Amino acid sequence: MTTDDRAQADDRRAPRDRPPPLGGAFWRLWTSAALSNLADGIFKVALPLVAIRFTDSPTLIAGLTFALTLPWLLFALPAGALADRLDRRRAMLGANTARAVLLAVLVLTAATGNGSIWVLYAVALCVGVTETIYDTSAQSILPQVVPRERLSRANGRLHAAELTANEFVGPPLGGFLVAAGVVAAFTAPVALWAAAVVMLLFMRGSFRVERDRRTTMRADIAEGLRFLWRHRLLRTLAAMVGVANFATNATWAILVLYAVGPGSAMGLSEPAYGLLLTAVAAGSLLGALIAERVERLLGRSRSLALTILTGVFFLGAPAVTADPFVIGAVFFAGGVSIAVWNVITVSLRQRITPDRLLGRLNSAYRLLAWGTIPLGAAAGGLLAQFFGLRAVFAVMALLTLARIAGMAVVNDKAMDAAERGAGQP
Repeated sequence: MTTDDRAQADDRRAPRDRPPPLGGAFWRLWTSAALSNLADGIFKVALPLVAIRFTDSPTLIAGLTFALTLPWLLFALPAGALADRLDRRRAMLGANTARAVLLAVLVLTAATGNGSIWVLYAVALCVGVTETIYDTSAQSILPQVVPRERLSRANGRLHAAELTANEFVGPPLGGFLVAAGVVAAFTAPVALWAAAVVMLLFMRGSFRVERDRRTTMRADIAEGLRFLWRHRLLRTLAAMVGVANFATNATWAILVLYAVGPGSAMGLSEPAYGLLLTAVAAGSLLGALIAERVERLLGRSRSLALTILTGVFFLGAPAVTADPFVIGAVFFAGGVSIAVWNVITVSLRQRITPDRLLGRLNSAYRLLAWGTIPLGAAAGGLLAQFFGLRAVFAVMALLTLARIAGMAVVNDKAMDAAERGAGQP
């Protein structure tokens, strides 16, 4: 029995007043994603904490984050092509196995006293490459696991699990493990990635997209980029995401200067600043859980427009007030809006993109979304240098508001038409 057959059988058995179940294959994928993201959360916090045992150079410490994220600029498009060429479950298995092996090597070097900052750099770069393959394949496999009409609920559940593991549980656990020792800090992600691999092994079936002809990697990447460029709705959404990430990271880059220290506007301590950022994560968790209901209640275009307006307050509030409680409340609402936007737009993208192109489209999206992060951070620093911190929040709030113009294209009529035509060439 295929996945769709099982889903239809579940539909017949489910009570009419309850949504149909997502199925066992989805929950195995969900468990694997939660374990994998918990490993990510521990590793990304442990990496710089371990690094300060080898060097006190700010440049070298900051460079580790650069090494970990650089593959998203260099390898995102090839990763998307691989996700469309390979069995996506096997690609995820290979990526997590490689990550576990890389960290096992790191554990071995630490246990034998051969660790160094350069070993950390090499592992960070390699783990970053495998992350592009895993994340792109994981986002592309979902329409093969659950029916397209259930994608909003499935994406909401996945986003909630990933957020909880990566941002709530992983960071404090990583700090605790580093305090226990370098070996413990890196052994935990090895075990978690191995457990994620085991869960994926229980997902039966093929998750490879049928291809009509043999092509080169270059031709595959070009085809994915052409599909994005020629699809007006997807192209507009991609541009809106790029603007949002540019504006958000411009403010995030200088927020610590505005919030922390006796001479800052908010005057927060470091722990209080951590709580302020947790407000965004908590809002995102709630948003992931309620996104399907919001979409059903307001409709997609109204829901997306509301997230844009909420984003204006999210980025602009520090320009008019330094009250930490007001800003914390706005940050919580901003986290909700980010999650609702992500669930709705990712689900739409999965519904209207042919399976054979989904990996490449997802990677092009991530390239645009993450490629604007360093540009936004640089712009935020320059604006703050010449015009002051509050100016950054005000300008980026206005830039976020400008995204509302995109809603002329991203309307319910256009989204419905795109879904109806999804199966057509």
